[in-house]
Amino acid sequence: MPLDLVRERSPERPVALVRPDAVSVAARWFQSEFKGDVFYAVKANPSPWVIRELAQAGVRSFDVASLNEIELVAQEAPGSRMAFMHPVKSRKAISAAYFDHGVKTFSFDTHEELAKILDATGNAKDLNLIVRMGVQAEGAAYSLSGKFGVEPHNAPALLLAARRATQDLMGVSFHVGSQCMRPTAYQAAMAQASRALVRAGVLADVVDVGGGFPSIYPGMVPPDLSEYLAAIDRGFAEMMVHETTELWCEPGRALVAEASSLLVKVELKKGDALYLNDGSYGSLFDAAHMKWPFPVKAYRKTGEMVEEGLKPFRFYGPTCDSVDHMPGPFYLPESVDEGDYIEIGMLGAYGVAMSTRFNGFGETDTVEVQDAPMASMYGLAKRSIPAVRQENEERKIVRFSRPKGAAGKRKRRR
Repeated sequence: MPLDLVRERSPERPVALVRPDAVSVAARWFQSEFKGDVFYAVKANPSPWVIRELAQAGVRSFDVASLNEIELVAQEAPGSRMAFMHPVKSRKAISAAYFDHGVKTFSFDTHEELAKILDATGNAKDLNLIVRMGVQAEGAAYSLSGKFGVEPHNAPALLLAARRATQDLMGVSFHVGSQCMRPTAYQAAMAQASRALVRAGVLADVVDVGGGFPSIYPGMVPPDLSEYLAAIDRGFAEMMVHETTELWCEPGRALVAEASSLLVKVELKKGDALYLNDGSYGSLFDAAHMKWPFPVKAYRKTGEMVEEGLKPFRFYGPTCDSVDHMPGPFYLPESVDEGDYIEIGMLGAYGVAMSTRFNGFGETDTVEVQDAPMASMYGLAKRSIPAVRQENEERKIVRFSRPKGAAGKRKRRR
């Protein structure tokens, strides 16, 4: 428990409080409810304990963006399937992924990248080639449409080139944006991808709806996750695909956001500003640059939880850079002061993964705790972690492999 940690250790460095069972619950939900293959987006949290917990929970497919992530998955979840979904990769990374690690799935959004993939793999014919589409989507807290994705008018030619380049799977992917708050964004994106396939005169073997599945934060309470999957089901049913087309997704935030919080120490109080030992160059990137007001709790340096009347505070991190500022507002007891501790919740996604070593800061300890996350899309905030752990141990998780061929692929529902 965070209280015990404060009482017993009075930690000087930030502490990531991790909840592996929360990862297991989220993984089990996606595998049970999503009618396709679930690839974890490693970028959301590449901590080894996350990869191991997902693998133990039955998730054995991973969306990787670099050779380092490939090597991480190979070490922590050996034998897992990986998809190299970054649309721009070095030749060395492509070659090492294919020849050294058996990665056969590659994403791209230009003819030049396709040619690079083919050249770096020796013109291999057993590749799964996934065209990253640029789609118009609304409702995301963080748009991802500007950097990657082939434009609609260029998509047909690239789809046709991909179809001709492989004897295995050819597919389409897209990303509706991070923390998507509108389930219908997926259905709209699938309709755009379908129109491009029709114009190209090709059929996709894979439809990858990407990530963007949300978590819950103060002021950002998304619809139930079941509504997102229902919208995807409707979109898939309307697409011009064949009977054995596979459906993939790449959740990141939704699998790990609830699984970690951050315990920080107040180094100085200056009016409504609290100066902390972690900040935007550490695990609080989204709090600074996206201005997300994460949930918070306060603990006295003596170990008691502080719960009296609340007032809004803003945070500053430990570096000398003025942009190391988290405006919040973060509602904490007015009496919070130097030497007290603050737990910042829902930082399992894009928390420690974003940390740097700027100004000599950024080192974070990791401690496993058994209390519930501050909020949950899976009902965990109302259940004890020990009870969840017992449930996980009692429930047998079965992973169905999907061999090549129609018998092993997800059937398109009519």
